[in-house]
Amino acid sequence: MTDLYDEFLWRGMVHTATEGVADLLARGRVTAYIGFDPTASSLHVGSLLTVMGLARLQRAGHAPIAIVGGGTGMIGDPSGKSQERNLLGPEQINLNVAGIRAQLEHFLDFDASVNGARIVNNADWLGTIDLLSFLRDAGKHFTVNYMLQKESVHRRLESEDGISFTEFSYQVLQAYDFLQLFDRYGCTLQLGGSDQWGNITAGIDLIRKLRATKAHGLVWPLMKTAAGTKFGKTEAGTIWLDAGRTSPFRFYQFWLNTDDRDVVPYLKSFTFLDRKTINELASVTTSAPEQREAQRRLAREVTASVHGVEHVQRAERASSMLFAEDLGSYSVDDVTAVFDDVPSTDLGADELAENGISLVDLIVRVSLAPSKGEARRLVQAGGVYVNNRRITDLQSRLRRQDAIDGILLVLRKGSRQNHLIRIT
Repeated sequence: MTDLYDEFLWRGMVHTATEGVADLLARGRVTAYIGFDPTASSLHVGSLLTVMGLARLQRAGHAPIAIVGGGTGMIGDPSGKSQERNLLGPEQINLNVAGIRAQLEHFLDFDASVNGARIVNNADWLGTIDLLSFLRDAGKHFTVNYMLQKESVHRRLESEDGISFTEFSYQVLQAYDFLQLFDRYGCTLQLGGSDQWGNITAGIDLIRKLRATKAHGLVWPLMKTAAGTKFGKTEAGTIWLDAGRTSPFRFYQFWLNTDDRDVVPYLKSFTFLDRKTINELASVTTSAPEQREAQRRLAREVTASVHGVEHVQRAERASSMLFAEDLGSYSVDDVTAVFDDVPSTDLGADELAENGISLVDLIVRVSLAPSKGEARRLVQAGGVYVNNRRITDLQSRLRRQDAIDGILLVLRKGSRQNHLIRIT
């Protein structure tokens, strides 16, 4: 077994831990778990550090358990939240659980003979226990004073909306999860982000009181960018692991655009690259930041882990498109992947027949210029591109053969303002 605690330290993944965790991980195989909140059918990049925590655990020889909270998901975790969540129904939660499980299978080995990963749903026990039994077996071991001291509860009490009894009970439910995993699988360690520390220690206390045994917790810092913003927060919205929600190209670009100040911590947190490789990339980032070698390696590694090597190759090919002199050699699928979030206009094939359509007229039609006069000035100034080729001829007309595969034109104004023309 590798020294997992030392590995976590080097990768910046230790914020707080119970006394004795390092010795526990060094003595032999440990069964540990992390919980995943099924509020959506896909995880996002903010969840990826948690996934990597479980994956590193298994690679170090330990046995990982992923709890997908089908039970607690109906309650909602107040940790890190300023308002009450919208509660989901059982049918939606089951769909979300299935989606998350499929994504975890990219990172965890469920068939390993010795330390195979498990996915469990806490609805299996929370959905069957009656209220009186729960209050008797778990609730009586938590004083209200103890629960009020938890940071997540304290913050909500100071807010205007306060906290409902439903969410107030969450820490007891999560503590009961830890107890159940201890009894069923011998689980003695819970991992997670630092916002989960209060919930984790509640479980540790419950196991100590009911089983007279010491359990442990380890949490990592909540990740922020060097600019101080929440990791994964972008102008385009959430970056999902589901290719149907965030295309592999956009996913790749998210990592490729990492700030120089963040790239080394991200390499440590989100890849399995060894210390020597990461240190070499750190050195290149310092000596030749313009090469962005570390960012390219980061984007390749994370995209390959989530979507596969084939999508890395497609994303890199699509990235090269942004700087290509002519898009004619690219497929419609590649072009669409790059420009999937830009405005588009449908154009009938008959409008491109015979003499085609005037470039100046088309510029005005898709609102890249307010008038024909302004459109002419743009063309004369060299500010108009069709499929990345600059067009300066005011008499230019576009025909179907000018379109990529006969069905797509990319019209660009200046260096950034693109518009897709789809031939129908």
